[in-house]
Amino acid sequence: MALRDQLHVMVVDDMSTSRGLILQALDGFGVRNVRNAQDGPSALAALGKAPAHLVISDYNMPGMDGLELLKSLRSDAKLSGVGFILITGKADPDIINAGKQLGMNNFIAKPFEPQGLLNCIEAVVGRL
Repeated sequence: MALRDQLHVMVVDDMSTSRGLILQALDGFGVRNVRNAQDGPSALAALGKAPAHLVISDYNMPGMDGLELLKSLRSDAKLSGVGFILITGKADPDIINAGKQLGMNNFIAKPFEPQGLLNCIEAVVGRL
């Protein structure tokens, strides 16, 4: 069975258009076990019930940004090993460095091409 058939992904983005683009790209890669949330607290609640292998999260979200979500994941023993990719509209070195210190596995800047997202994901989980 291919990795893409086993991989469980959580997409977190407050913008439905951005979420849709990521979900569409994942579908194009053949990744079918995908859930999504519009904010960090909803994602944490869903992941607490059913963990994922990979979280793809926007950085700029109200209430809880992507780095705060990452920090919450890394401090939860059950979720600390989840792969984490940050998507950001501005690849600010301070944001990227903070993410790396918190245990971010990879990041990609918006706008992105599907191939760029695929490369980013495969760098974290392996070849799909």
